[in-house]
Amino acid sequence: MIRGRNAAHRLAISLCTSRAARPSRPSRLAPRRLAPCAFALAVLGAGMGASLLAPAAQAASLDVREIQTQPRHTFRYTCADGKTFKVTYINGTNGQSFALVPVEGRKLLFVGVIAASGVKYVADRYTWWTKGPGADLYDAMNEGSPKPILSGCATIMR
Repeated sequence: MIRGRNAAHRLAISLCTSRAARPSRPSRLAPRRLAPCAFALAVLGAGMGASLLAPAAQAASLDVREIQTQPRHTFRYTCADGKTFKVTYINGTNGQSFALVPVEGRKLLFVGVIAASGVKYVADRYTWWTKGPGADLYDAMNEGSPKPILSGCATIMR
């Protein structure tokens, strides 16, 4: 990975310091001459960003200093198909609510939105909709009518 990053860095430097990137006088074509430089810098930045974000993606906690939260609550759910999993709910002191829900092998941070009944959380293309002790998971990309991809989920009471 370091070798690739250094190669991208060298490419960005060569493209950005070449005569084509530094016109002798301003012209309408200057942005076109800078395009290879901008592209190389974007590739370099994307590669560096990915390597910088990798450790953060593995972090165990989420800290948004502008939003104070109350203690987290974790519930275990079991669904009609027998699948069981844990969902962690986070309530902000500002009235916002969040849910960490496992979807397709990864935990997604869902944000609470307005619902006619129950509490509805949305992340990416998914909706986690709770009503009392029950919940369903919907995928907005499903064809046809919105049928849940996980249905009949209920909290396991101990």
